[in-house]
Amino acid sequence: MESIRHPPSAIRHRSSGVAIVGTGIGIPPRRVSNDDLSKFVDTNDEWIVQRTGIRTRYLADKDIKTSDLAADATRQALAAAGLKPTDLNLLICATMTPDVICPATACKVVEKIGAIPCGAFDINIACTGFVAGLNMACGLIATGAYKTIAVLGADTLSRIVNWKDRRTCVLFGDAASCAILQACDDPNRGSLYQHMGSDAHEGKALYVPRDQSDIPDIIDTSTADNPGWNGQFNTLQMDGRTVYKFAVKVLAESVEKAMAARNLTADDIKMVIPHQSNIRMLQSSWKRLGFPDEKIRINIDRYGNTSAASAGICLHECISEGLIQRGDYVIFVAQGGGLSWGANLWRL
Repeated sequence: MESIRHPPSAIRHRSSGVAIVGTGIGIPPRRVSNDDLSKFVDTNDEWIVQRTGIRTRYLADKDIKTSDLAADATRQALAAAGLKPTDLNLLICATMTPDVICPATACKVVEKIGAIPCGAFDINIACTGFVAGLNMACGLIATGAYKTIAVLGADTLSRIVNWKDRRTCVLFGDAASCAILQACDDPNRGSLYQHMGSDAHEGKALYVPRDQSDIPDIIDTSTADNPGWNGQFNTLQMDGRTVYKFAVKVLAESVEKAMAARNLTADDIKMVIPHQSNIRMLQSSWKRLGFPDEKIRINIDRYGNTSAASAGICLHECISEGLIQRGDYVIFVAQGGGLSWGANLWRL
């Protein structure tokens, strides 16, 4: 019988720091503008831009799977880190659109990049996923149990929207992002504060029902014009007004808590990297917090809402463009289905 291979040996002592050593993104080739959407959806560029800030997004063709985008992002991140796939101890993939229910998309990525027998698992808290993955990976490395972990956010939400519902279908794009975290000797690097939360009572504002039993009793399904029901099962349902109010509140409070935990002010923070949900949501939150525009990364105009991938795409762009560097304080923050939210104050 062939002996079982094991992942690279993890560190056995407590790590004193965690570094982000490489990032990458996976973007499908098909770029779709608002004008393109208007050819088959009752909408137009002005309507979409005014309400969301989105101008283009990328959509995956049928032959491109979530794991394909995730594998592309991971390969790019490994190359940036100067690492081999077999250097990974663990791969965490945040996704609400897995290729299949089983096996986990993370396991498929491990196979596609040639990282077997790296440990792998998926997490699903929708748009909050990448931030949650960072939180989990940093904790696992800090205990000394793992040395090198890939954190991914990957979603193909175009597969689960009702393309007749202009309230939701115009919002989303497909993409993946990856950050490689690794133990380091500098105790000042890594997560300085993190938190995650959820409120299932508000979860009825953003959900994907399989059948009638999954639809909250308060939602009227007699017409597809009501918030929380677009007339089609197995597609994303969203009460936009409720999500908007929730997001504005929780994003601002999460950033405030992160800064207060370390007695920092907006002047100390180099960049806030938020989930890209809606430009008006983000602007309302930052106005409350008093951050200047240059300290808030916004790219929703080019990618749309890419769910778990969005914060990681922003991170990759900030590093690639030299906007954040070693020693800088960065706050990651996101909110999503659940309803869930999370934040991480990180020192690069």
